[in-house]
Amino acid sequence: MTALANAIKRKTHKERSQPAARQKYGLLEKHKDYVERAKNFHKKEKAIKTLKRKAEERNPDEFYFAMEKARTKDGVHDGRLTQANKYSQEELRLMKTQDVKYLSMKATTEANKAARLRESLHFIGATAPATAVATAAATAKAGKGGTKAAAAAAAAAPRHTVFVDSEAAAARFDPAAYFDTPAALLDRTFNRPRASQLADKKAVLGAKTKGVEKRKAAAYRELAQRQERRGKVAAVAERLAYEKLVMGKGRKRKLRGKELRGAGVDPETAGKVFVWKRERQR
Repeated sequence: MTALANAIKRKTHKERSQPAARQKYGLLEKHKDYVERAKNFHKKEKAIKTLKRKAEERNPDEFYFAMEKARTKDGVHDGRLTQANKYSQEELRLMKTQDVKYLSMKATTEANKAARLRESLHFIGATAPATAVATAAATAKAGKGGTKAAAAAAAAAPRHTVFVDSEAAAARFDPAAYFDTPAALLDRTFNRPRASQLADKKAVLGAKTKGVEKRKAAAYRELAQRQERRGKVAAVAERLAYEKLVMGKGRKRKLRGKELRGAGVDPETAGKVFVWKRERQR
């Protein structure tokens, strides 16, 4: 029955138009138009009353430091342009996105430079795992039924092969005498001075050695500075990325003290924490 009633043609109701004698005044105002106009009028009236009250209660000696950079132009107050109203919300988000990408790139660059510097400084002053004699002994042990790990360690250790004429000469072979260096320095693969050089104190503690130590200390200072710089840049990039998320779309609210404590976060040390409303993902 309802479907039949809807199918029956009814009278077309039309809004009353402006009489012909009043066409010069435009469209005929309806009640909803009056309500909108009245609200706008009362809003302006309230604002004017508030400004009048402020002018009446104003202290003539009132001063703010912001007045030094403000002015009035043709009787209209011209305030300072701040970062908030100078750019739109979308422009600010785009700028923050570019800043985050640049800072992330700089943090990665600093991390790579620090890693390369750390690798170059890692073996400065380090000794080899075994001497030529220990290597030969490990090889012999591995050949006589030793473990595979010992054989692999012996094969991976640096070697310096010395050829002699006979087995008797090999038995009498003294690496320290052959290389003319103390036995404690045989493990070194570089910077292995001779005994005659060690006898000269000026050669041991000369300007060359001091220069090497000075450059090494400077390299370690540079490494520490790069690591610190990388941490600071990464922290700034993370903060900017967080601000960009807060400026983005979606309903969100800021967590207060009780909610932070309930989540196990100290309100005194924690920064601003926002929670976004869950949205269904298609």
